[in-house]
Amino acid sequence: MKQVDFHGRRAAQIESGELRLIVTQQGGHLAALLDKKSGISPLWIPNWPSIEPSEYSPARHPEYGAGAEAQLLAGIFGHNICLDLFGGPDEDEAAVGIPVHGEAAVAPYQMSGDERHIVLQADLPKAELTFERKVELAADGVVVFSEAVQNQSYTGRPIAWTQHVTLGAPFLQPGQTRFRVSATRSRVFEGAFNNGLGKQLAGAEFEWPFCPKKDGGVEDLSTLTQETSSGGFTAHLMDPLQEHSFFLAWSPRYQLAFGYVWRRRDFPWLGRWEENHLRPWAPWNSEAFALGMEFGVSPMAESRRSMVERGKMFATPTLFWAPAQTRSTVRYCAFLRQCAQLPSGVQWDGDRTVAML
Repeated sequence: MKQVDFHGRRAAQIESGELRLIVTQQGGHLAALLDKKSGISPLWIPNWPSIEPSEYSPARHPEYGAGAEAQLLAGIFGHNICLDLFGGPDEDEAAVGIPVHGEAAVAPYQMSGDERHIVLQADLPKAELTFERKVELAADGVVVFSEAVQNQSYTGRPIAWTQHVTLGAPFLQPGQTRFRVSATRSRVFEGAFNNGLGKQLAGAEFEWPFCPKKDGGVEDLSTLTQETSSGGFTAHLMDPLQEHSFFLAWSPRYQLAFGYVWRRRDFPWLGRWEENHLRPWAPWNSEAFALGMEFGVSPMAESRRSMVERGKMFATPTLFWAPAQTRSTVRYCAFLRQCAQLPSGVQWDGDRTVAML
Protein backbone atom coordinates (compact mmCIF):
# COMPACT_ATOMS: atom_id res chain seq x y z
CA MET A 1 0.00 0.00 0.00
CA LYS A 2 1.43 3.32 -1.14
CA GLN A 3 0.57 6.70 0.36
CA VAL A 4 -0.28 9.20 -2.39
CA ASP A 5 -1.71 12.65 -2.99
CA PHE A 6 -4.88 12.51 -5.12
CA HIS A 7 -6.27 15.88 -6.18
CA GLY A 8 -4.89 17.39 -2.99
CA ARG A 9 -6.25 14.60 -0.78
CA ARG A 10 -4.46 12.05 1.40
CA ALA A 11 -5.00 8.64 -0.13
CA ALA A 12 -3.70 5.09 -0.44
CA GLN A 13 -2.92 3.29 -3.69
CA ILE A 14 -2.58 -0.36 -4.66
CA GLU A 15 -2.18 -1.86 -8.11
CA SER A 16 -1.95 -5.02 -10.16
CA GLY A 17 -0.77 -5.56 -13.70
CA GLU A 18 -4.20 -4.42 -14.93
CA LEU A 19 -5.61 -1.92 -12.43
CA ARG A 20 -4.61 0.93 -10.16
CA LEU A 21 -6.95 1.65 -7.23
CA ILE A 22 -6.94 4.76 -5.03
CA VAL A 23 -8.89 5.27 -1.76
CA THR A 24 -9.09 8.51 0.24
CA GLN A 25 -8.17 8.49 3.92
CA GLN A 26 -11.03 10.82 4.88
CA GLY A 27 -14.40 9.54 3.73
CA GLY A 28 -12.94 6.24 2.52
CA HIS A 29 -14.01 6.98 -1.06
CA LEU A 30 -12.88 4.74 -3.91
CA ALA A 31 -11.59 7.72 -5.88
CA ALA A 32 -10.10 6.00 -8.92
CA LEU A 33 -10.13 2.56 -10.50
CA LEU A 34 -7.77 2.95 -13.44
CA ASP A 35 -7.45 0.58 -16.37
CA LYS A 36 -3.69 0.83 -16.90
CA LYS A 37 -3.82 -0.09 -20.59
CA SER A 38 -6.23 2.69 -21.60
CA GLY A 39 -5.43 5.12 -18.76
CA ILE A 40 -9.17 5.48 -18.03
CA SER A 41 -10.98 5.36 -14.68
CA PRO A 42 -14.80 5.20 -14.97
CA LEU A 43 -15.28 6.89 -11.60
CA TRP A 44 -16.47 10.48 -11.21
CA ILE A 45 -14.07 13.25 -10.27
CA PRO A 46 -16.13 16.42 -9.68
CA ASN A 47 -15.26 19.52 -11.66
CA TRP A 48 -14.76 21.52 -8.45
CA PRO A 49 -11.69 21.42 -6.15
CA SER A 50 -11.66 18.73 -3.47
CA ILE A 51 -10.83 19.29 0.20
CA GLU A 52 -10.65 17.03 3.23
CA PRO A 53 -14.07 16.80 4.93
CA SER A 54 -12.44 17.76 8.25
CA GLU A 55 -11.33 21.08 6.70
CA TYR A 56 -14.82 22.05 5.56
CA SER A 57 -16.46 25.08 7.16
CA PRO A 58 -19.73 26.69 5.96
CA ALA A 59 -18.29 30.14 6.59
CA ARG A 60 -15.01 29.53 4.74
CA HIS A 61 -16.35 27.36 1.92
CA PRO A 62 -19.58 28.78 0.46
CA GLU A 63 -18.52 27.45 -2.95
CA TYR A 64 -19.78 23.98 -1.94
CA GLY A 65 -23.30 25.22 -1.40
CA ALA A 66 -25.39 25.40 1.74
CA GLY A 67 -27.04 22.77 3.87
CA ALA A 68 -26.31 19.24 5.00
CA GLU A 69 -24.85 18.06 1.68
CA ALA A 70 -22.05 20.63 1.44
CA GLN A 71 -19.48 18.77 3.57
CA LEU A 72 -19.92 15.59 1.53
CA LEU A 73 -19.76 17.45 -1.78
CA ALA A 74 -16.56 19.20 -0.71
CA GLY A 75 -14.74 15.86 -0.71
CA ILE A 76 -16.78 13.44 -2.81
CA PHE A 77 -15.22 11.04 -5.32
CA GLY A 78 -16.41 7.98 -7.28
CA HIS A 79 -17.66 5.35 -4.83
CA ASN A 80 -18.63 6.40 -1.31
CA ILE A 81 -20.61 4.55 1.32
CA CYS A 82 -24.03 5.81 2.51
CA LEU A 83 -24.41 4.75 6.16
CA ASP A 84 -26.66 4.99 8.12
CA LEU A 85 -28.61 7.34 5.85
CA PHE A 86 -29.31 7.15 2.14
CA GLY A 87 -30.47 10.66 1.47
CA GLY A 88 -30.72 13.80 3.56
CA PRO A 89 -31.13 14.19 7.32
CA ASP A 90 -34.27 15.76 8.68
CA GLU A 91 -34.13 19.24 10.21
CA ASP A 92 -33.31 18.03 13.73
CA GLU A 93 -30.58 15.67 12.53
CA ALA A 94 -29.02 18.35 10.34
CA ALA A 95 -28.97 20.73 13.32
CA VAL A 96 -26.72 18.34 15.26
CA GLY A 97 -24.34 17.81 12.35
CA ILE A 98 -25.61 14.72 10.51
CA PRO A 99 -24.59 15.11 6.85
CA VAL A 100 -26.34 13.86 3.73
CA HIS A 101 -25.84 10.07 3.39
CA GLY A 102 -24.56 9.80 6.98
CA GLU A 103 -21.24 10.04 8.83
CA ALA A 104 -19.34 7.30 7.02
CA ALA A 105 -18.72 9.30 3.84
CA VAL A 106 -16.99 12.14 5.72
CA ALA A 107 -15.35 10.22 8.59
CA PRO A 108 -11.58 9.77 9.06
CA TYR A 109 -10.47 6.19 8.48
CA GLN A 110 -7.68 4.11 9.91
CA MET A 111 -5.98 2.51 6.90
CA SER A 112 -3.65 -0.46 6.62
CA GLY A 113 -2.73 -2.95 3.92
CA ASP A 114 -0.13 -4.26 1.52
CA GLU A 115 0.45 -4.23 -2.26
CA ARG A 116 -2.93 -5.90 -3.01
CA HIS A 117 -5.16 -5.00 -0.04
CA ILE A 118 -6.50 -1.92 1.75
CA VAL A 119 -8.36 -2.17 5.06
CA LEU A 120 -10.40 0.84 6.23
CA GLN A 121 -11.97 1.22 9.67
CA ALA A 122 -14.00 4.08 11.13
CA ASP A 123 -16.06 4.74 14.24
CA LEU A 124 -19.33 6.58 13.65
CA PRO A 125 -20.17 7.93 17.11
CA LYS A 126 -23.39 9.75 16.20
CA ALA A 127 -24.78 6.66 14.51
CA GLU A 128 -23.35 4.33 17.19
CA LEU A 129 -21.86 2.16 14.45
CA THR A 130 -18.42 0.92 13.47
CA PHE A 131 -17.73 0.43 9.77
CA GLU A 132 -15.01 -1.67 8.14
CA ARG A 133 -14.26 -2.16 4.45
CA LYS A 134 -11.60 -4.48 3.01
CA VAL A 135 -10.64 -3.92 -0.63
CA GLU A 136 -8.67 -6.58 -2.52
CA LEU A 137 -7.29 -6.53 -6.05
CA ALA A 138 -7.99 -9.98 -7.47
CA ALA A 139 -7.13 -11.38 -10.92
CA ASP A 140 -8.64 -10.45 -14.30
CA GLY A 141 -9.72 -6.91 -13.47
CA VAL A 142 -11.76 -7.82 -10.36
CA VAL A 143 -11.90 -5.90 -7.08
CA VAL A 144 -13.33 -7.73 -4.03
CA PHE A 145 -15.07 -5.75 -1.28
CA SER A 146 -15.84 -7.15 2.18
CA GLU A 147 -17.77 -4.88 4.54
CA ALA A 148 -18.89 -5.09 8.13
CA VAL A 149 -21.20 -2.87 10.16
CA GLN A 150 -21.13 -3.27 13.94
CA ASN A 151 -24.10 -1.87 15.84
CA GLN A 152 -22.60 -0.58 19.10
CA SER A 153 -26.01 0.29 20.50
CA TYR A 154 -27.86 -1.87 23.01
CA THR A 155 -30.96 -1.65 20.83
CA GLY A 156 -31.68 -2.84 17.32
CA ARG A 157 -32.45 -0.15 14.78
CA PRO A 158 -33.25 0.47 11.10
CA ILE A 159 -30.41 1.80 8.96
CA ALA A 160 -29.64 2.53 5.33
CA TRP A 161 -26.59 0.89 3.75
CA THR A 162 -25.95 1.85 0.13
CA GLN A 163 -22.96 1.84 -2.23
CA HIS A 164 -22.98 5.26 -3.91
CA VAL A 165 -21.06 4.44 -7.12
CA THR A 166 -20.82 7.43 -9.48
CA LEU A 167 -19.46 7.35 -13.03
CA GLY A 168 -18.01 10.31 -14.88
CA ALA A 169 -16.30 11.51 -18.04
CA PRO A 170 -14.43 10.61 -20.15
CA PHE A 171 -15.82 7.10 -19.60
CA LEU A 172 -19.35 8.56 -19.75
CA GLN A 173 -20.22 9.82 -23.21
CA PRO A 174 -23.65 11.23 -24.15
CA GLY A 175 -25.57 8.94 -26.47
CA GLN A 176 -22.83 6.31 -26.37
CA THR A 177 -22.37 4.67 -22.96
CA ARG A 178 -24.53 1.54 -22.65
CA PHE A 179 -25.92 -0.18 -19.55
CA ARG A 180 -27.11 -3.59 -18.44
CA VAL A 181 -28.88 -3.90 -15.08
CA SER A 182 -30.57 -6.93 -13.49
CA ALA A 183 -33.59 -4.75 -12.75
CA THR A 184 -37.33 -5.39 -12.98
CA ARG A 185 -39.98 -3.08 -11.46
CA SER A 186 -38.96 0.56 -11.18
CA ARG A 187 -40.28 3.88 -9.92
CA VAL A 188 -39.35 7.52 -10.49
CA PHE A 189 -38.64 9.53 -7.34
CA GLU A 190 -42.04 10.67 -6.04
CA GLY A 191 -41.19 14.19 -4.91
CA ALA A 192 -39.70 17.27 -6.53
CA PHE A 193 -36.24 15.88 -7.19
CA ASN A 194 -33.84 18.65 -8.32
CA ASN A 195 -36.53 21.13 -7.24
CA GLY A 196 -38.75 19.80 -10.01
CA LEU A 197 -36.16 20.27 -12.78
CA GLY A 198 -35.76 17.48 -15.33
CA LYS A 199 -38.08 15.52 -17.60
CA GLN A 200 -38.88 12.36 -15.60
CA LEU A 201 -42.50 11.90 -14.52
CA ALA A 202 -42.50 11.96 -10.71
CA GLY A 203 -43.82 8.78 -9.07
CA ALA A 204 -44.30 6.90 -12.36
CA GLU A 205 -43.89 3.11 -12.23
CA PHE A 206 -42.27 1.22 -15.10
CA GLU A 207 -40.21 -1.77 -16.10
CA TRP A 208 -36.50 -1.19 -16.67
CA PRO A 209 -35.26 0.50 -18.85
CA PHE A 210 -38.20 2.58 -20.21
CA CYS A 211 -38.72 5.58 -17.93
CA PRO A 212 -41.89 7.72 -18.39
CA LYS A 213 -41.40 11.43 -19.08
CA LYS A 214 -43.54 14.46 -18.24
CA ASP A 215 -44.36 15.01 -21.92
CA GLY A 216 -45.88 11.53 -22.26
CA GLY A 217 -42.85 9.97 -23.93
CA VAL A 218 -40.36 7.48 -22.51
CA GLU A 219 -36.58 7.44 -22.13
CA ASP A 220 -34.50 4.30 -22.64
CA LEU A 221 -32.16 4.27 -19.63
CA SER A 222 -30.01 1.52 -21.14
CA THR A 223 -28.21 4.16 -23.26
CA LEU A 224 -26.93 7.42 -21.78
CA THR A 225 -28.97 10.42 -22.89
CA GLN A 226 -27.89 12.78 -25.67
CA GLU A 227 -29.69 15.71 -24.03
CA THR A 228 -27.54 18.76 -23.27
CA SER A 229 -29.22 19.09 -19.86
CA SER A 230 -31.01 16.37 -17.89
CA GLY A 231 -31.27 14.75 -14.49
CA GLY A 232 -33.36 12.73 -12.10
CA PHE A 233 -33.59 9.70 -9.83
CA THR A 234 -35.19 6.31 -10.44
CA ALA A 235 -35.35 3.30 -8.09
CA HIS A 236 -35.07 -0.26 -9.42
CA LEU A 237 -35.91 -3.60 -7.84
CA MET A 238 -33.27 -6.22 -8.55
CA ASP A 239 -34.60 -9.40 -10.13
CA PRO A 240 -35.88 -11.59 -7.26
CA LEU A 241 -35.37 -14.73 -9.38
CA GLN A 242 -31.61 -14.21 -9.52
CA GLU A 243 -29.26 -14.95 -6.62
CA HIS A 244 -26.86 -12.24 -7.75
CA SER A 245 -27.56 -8.74 -8.99
CA PHE A 246 -25.41 -6.48 -11.15
CA PHE A 247 -25.02 -3.32 -13.12
CA LEU A 248 -22.69 -3.04 -16.07
CA ALA A 249 -21.62 0.05 -18.04
CA TRP A 250 -19.82 -0.26 -21.37
CA SER A 251 -17.84 2.37 -23.24
CA PRO A 252 -17.71 1.78 -27.01
CA ARG A 253 -15.01 4.45 -27.35
CA TYR A 254 -12.62 2.83 -24.89
CA GLN A 255 -14.03 -0.70 -25.18
CA LEU A 256 -14.18 -1.01 -21.41
CA ALA A 257 -16.78 -2.85 -19.35
CA PHE A 258 -17.21 -1.63 -15.77
CA GLY A 259 -19.66 -2.58 -13.06
CA TYR A 260 -20.46 -4.30 -9.79
CA VAL A 261 -22.05 -7.60 -8.81
CA TRP A 262 -23.48 -8.50 -5.40
CA ARG A 263 -25.85 -10.86 -3.57
CA ARG A 264 -29.42 -9.75 -4.05
CA ARG A 265 -30.34 -10.71 -0.50
CA ASP A 266 -27.82 -8.11 0.72
CA PHE A 267 -28.77 -5.26 -1.60
CA PRO A 268 -32.16 -5.68 -3.35
CA TRP A 269 -32.29 -2.12 -4.74
CA LEU A 270 -30.45 0.11 -7.20
CA GLY A 271 -30.97 3.85 -7.49
CA ARG A 272 -30.00 5.53 -10.74
CA TRP A 273 -29.06 9.19 -10.25
CA GLU A 274 -28.31 11.42 -13.23
CA GLU A 275 -26.84 14.91 -13.17
CA ASN A 276 -26.17 16.28 -16.64
CA HIS A 277 -25.51 20.04 -16.50
CA LEU A 278 -28.90 20.56 -14.79
CA ARG A 279 -28.55 21.89 -11.22
CA PRO A 280 -27.82 25.64 -11.34
CA TRP A 281 -26.90 26.02 -7.65
CA ALA A 282 -23.44 25.62 -6.07
CA PRO A 283 -21.31 23.61 -6.37
CA TRP A 284 -23.00 22.15 -9.47
CA ASN A 285 -23.43 25.45 -11.36
CA SER A 286 -24.94 23.59 -14.35
CA GLU A 287 -21.47 22.22 -15.13
CA ALA A 288 -21.43 18.73 -13.57
CA PHE A 289 -21.77 15.49 -15.55
CA ALA A 290 -22.24 12.35 -13.46
CA LEU A 291 -24.29 9.17 -13.28
CA GLY A 292 -24.82 7.32 -10.01
CA MET A 293 -25.56 3.59 -9.89
CA GLU A 294 -26.31 3.23 -6.18
CA PHE A 295 -27.06 -0.27 -4.93
CA GLY A 296 -28.16 -0.98 -1.40
CA VAL A 297 -30.92 -1.80 1.06
CA SER A 298 -33.11 1.22 0.18
CA PRO A 299 -34.70 2.27 -3.11
CA MET A 300 -35.00 6.04 -2.63
CA ALA A 301 -32.62 8.72 -1.40
CA GLU A 302 -34.75 10.06 1.46
CA SER A 303 -34.76 10.86 5.17
CA ARG A 304 -34.64 8.18 7.83
CA ARG A 305 -38.26 8.86 8.81
CA SER A 306 -39.38 8.51 5.18
CA MET A 307 -37.39 5.31 4.80
CA VAL A 308 -38.99 3.80 7.90
CA GLU A 309 -42.49 4.97 7.01
CA ARG A 310 -42.10 3.54 3.51
CA GLY A 311 -41.21 0.15 4.99
CA LYS A 312 -41.67 -1.76 1.76
CA MET A 313 -41.92 -1.05 -1.95
CA PHE A 314 -42.99 -3.68 -4.46
CA ALA A 315 -43.40 -6.02 -1.43
CA THR A 316 -39.66 -5.71 -0.68
CA PRO A 317 -38.15 -4.16 2.50
CA THR A 318 -36.64 -0.70 2.10
CA LEU A 319 -34.21 -0.72 5.05
CA PHE A 320 -31.77 -2.92 6.95
CA TRP A 321 -32.40 -3.90 10.56
CA ALA A 322 -29.15 -3.76 12.53
CA PRO A 323 -29.58 -6.03 15.57
CA ALA A 324 -28.29 -4.82 18.93
CA GLN A 325 -24.55 -5.34 19.53
CA THR A 326 -24.28 -7.34 16.29
CA ARG A 327 -21.78 -7.35 13.42
CA SER A 328 -23.36 -7.65 9.94
CA THR A 329 -21.32 -8.41 6.81
CA VAL A 330 -21.64 -8.23 3.03
CA ARG A 331 -19.35 -9.11 0.13
CA TYR A 332 -19.43 -7.85 -3.46
CA CYS A 333 -17.16 -7.25 -6.46
CA ALA A 334 -16.34 -4.52 -8.93
CA PHE A 335 -14.85 -5.29 -12.34
CA LEU A 336 -13.11 -3.30 -15.06
CA ARG A 337 -11.75 -4.95 -18.18
CA GLN A 338 -11.26 -4.55 -21.90
CA CYS A 339 -14.36 -5.70 -23.81
CA ALA A 340 -14.93 -5.30 -27.57
CA GLN A 341 -18.73 -5.40 -27.34
CA LEU A 342 -21.52 -4.87 -24.84
CA PRO A 343 -21.88 -8.02 -22.68
CA SER A 344 -25.38 -9.42 -22.19
CA GLY A 345 -24.85 -9.96 -18.48
CA VAL A 346 -22.53 -10.82 -15.62
CA GLN A 347 -21.89 -14.05 -13.75
CA TRP A 348 -20.21 -14.24 -10.33
CA ASP A 349 -19.01 -17.29 -8.43
CA GLY A 350 -19.57 -15.53 -5.08
CA ASP A 351 -15.85 -15.20 -4.50
CA ARG A 352 -13.20 -13.66 -6.83
CA THR A 353 -14.31 -14.69 -10.33
CA VAL A 354 -16.55 -12.50 -12.52
CA ALA A 355 -17.44 -13.56 -16.07
CA MET A 356 -18.91 -11.53 -18.90
CA LEU A 357 -21.80 -13.23 -20.75
